[in-house]
Amino acid sequence: MALCAGVRAQSFSYTPVNPVFGGNTFNYSWLQSSATAQDRTVDPAQRRTAATTRTPNSALDNFSQSIQNQLLSRITRQLVSNQFGEGDLQPGTYRFGDFQVEVANAADGVRVRIVDSRGGETTITVPYF
Repeated sequence: MALCAGVRAQSFSYTPVNPVFGGNTFNYSWLQSSATAQDRTVDPAQRRTAATTRTPNSALDNFSQSIQNQLLSRITRQLVSNQFGEGDLQPGTYRFGDFQVEVANAADGVRVRIVDSRGGETTITVPYF
């Protein structure tokens, strides 16, 4: 009996962590990222697709891509400086490597349409000021 005199008790309260079971909704992203990090299974179809789509680039491919990127960067700078600088942007169709650039005047600005020979296409409208 003398030993029981110093014992204290408290009430337990359970608060769920998972928002599905009534927990805080801000825990959702943490729970999702934790589950994703622990997931060690990979779909075999995804593994096959990832293996077949990866092809190493040769030094020549990298060099060609670098030159093409530099040319596109220079053309972009020239087009923008012509539009906003003192010179006028001349309408027309220009070919640069795998890209065809069409410049045309439109009602809302200068339309620049870039077509990739592989099938991609982008249209940019530079508004008049």
